[in-house]
Amino acid sequence: MANLKGLASVVSELKVERTNLANQLKHVDTALSVLGKLNGGSSYTKASRTLSASARKRMSLAQKARWAKRATNDQAGKTKPKRTMSASARRKIAAAQRARWAKVKAQQKKAA
Repeated sequence: MANLKGLASVVSELKVERTNLANQLKHVDTALSVLGKLNGGSSYTKASRTLSASARKRMSLAQKARWAKRATNDQAGKTKPKRTMSASARRKIAAAQRARWAKVKAQQKKAA
């Protein structure tokens, strides 16, 4: 019985410690939210770089050149052609599918 009393006291101490830690976490959360609002509402974010107008212009022209290059490649037929099936392949697939359905319907007739 002495062991059970000692265990009960340990459990109660752990519960008290847990409530203390929960209260401390609440305080940390409120402090973080206040600090986040002071920073313009953006907590945990990195400040973005400011680019000059000439740098933005160079980036824009480079991207437009990439788009134009891709468009000319597409028009020149360098893209992969769409895959199509031959008529005989379509007939074989259709025949196999008809056979499958016939088998299913035959089993249904057997069961009924």
